Amino acid sequence: MINMKKIFLIEDDKAISKNLTLLLQSEGFAISCAATQKKAAAMLAENKFDLALVDISLPDGNGFAICTQIKQSQDIPVIFLTASGDEASVVTGLNIGADDYVTKPFRPRELVARIKAALRCADRSPAAFTNNGLTVDTASGIVKKNGGEVFLSALEYRLLLVFINNPRIILTRERLLDELWDAAGEFVNNNTLTVYIKRLREKIEDDPANPQIILTVRGTGYRLGGSYDAK
Repeated sequence: MINMKKIFLIEDDKAISKNLTLLLQSEGFAISCAATQKKAAAMLAENKFDLALVDISLPDGNGFAICTQIKQSQDIPVIFLTASGDEASVVTGLNIGADDYVTKPFRPRELVARIKAALRCADRSPAAFTNNGLTVDTASGIVKKNGGEVFLSALEYRLLLVFINNPRIILTRERLLDELWDAAGEFVNNNTLTVYIKRLREKIEDDPANPQIILTVRGTGYRLGGSYDAK
């Protein structure tokens, strides 16, 4: 198949690995698997991939180390597979550059949607973005405001990327909900979208009450404001 996306699955549970391989192959992806940190490192040195699915708990280490190696060597999207939904694990993963996470047991449709969303973002995201003192390095996932690092949740970061990837477009609430569904399933609705816009503004705007980066287009949605530079 031409341009078949290559996914690197790092998972030590044989049943999960087998089922995921069948699922993703049915979606048109090429799958390579590793069950240990050592094997994953060896395969990374010999192969190129488009996205990695990484289990946090491995028999000879952890997924955080593998994520760091992947970002340094290939800079592809990384989605963590974790049996633990605790905030500390999630934050650690996102801070070292992971693009998303899925808590086991996960729904097949949701996982496929997240993979496709991460691949879309990788295809179109600028490597660096600046706007009104805000700097986003999409390669590392690091966000800074006036030189200080800003810590965003997975959904807040996804929301910010939607604006960065569509700088000249008015984004309707429906479009934003579609994008965020990829990250959180049915938990995102109109009310939670309003909350996430508010939280994001509080973290990236100089004056959240008078936003300059994420502007409201009354009766329509939102758009990226100010002058920006994307490379």
